[in-house]
Amino acid sequence: MWDYPRPPRLEHIDRRIVVEFAGSVIVDTTDVVRVLETSHPPAYYLPIDAFAPGVLRRGEGTSFCEFKGQAAYFDVALHGRIAPRVGWTYPEPSRGFEDLAGRVALYPGPMDRCTVDGEIVTPQPGNFYGGWITSDIRGPFKGVPGSGGW
Repeated sequence: MWDYPRPPRLEHIDRRIVVEFAGSVIVDTTDVVRVLETSHPPAYYLPIDAFAPGVLRRGEGTSFCEFKGQAAYFDVALHGRIAPRVGWTYPEPSRGFEDLAGRVALYPGPMDRCTVDGEIVTPQPGNFYGGWITSDIRGPFKGVPGSGGW
């Protein structure tokens, strides 16, 4: 991942992503765009329409990525359980990142389980980044203590 590019690179990949929350599968899709960015494990962007109906609710606040543009957030809610601001989307992505429109990425930590082709994901360390760590990804990763100045 240290050879991942800056600015980030988008890849349409043929991998199956399954996310479980509140004891239920909330998304199961092979329509995946992966974002590779220097010092980060990949983030996986999934079609908003692939999520179970009513699971994604517009969350509070926005943020800005110098490459991808203005992000909006989603809460994930199901069976009375709510995980605030665990998903993000780029409603009008910057030029070069148009393939992110209509997609949402999730922080894997607050989910019950996230898998990539059946492998359970380890969340990227820290509370800011949303990378998904699998056995084919090697660190160190931004987000561990002392990595703020990288």
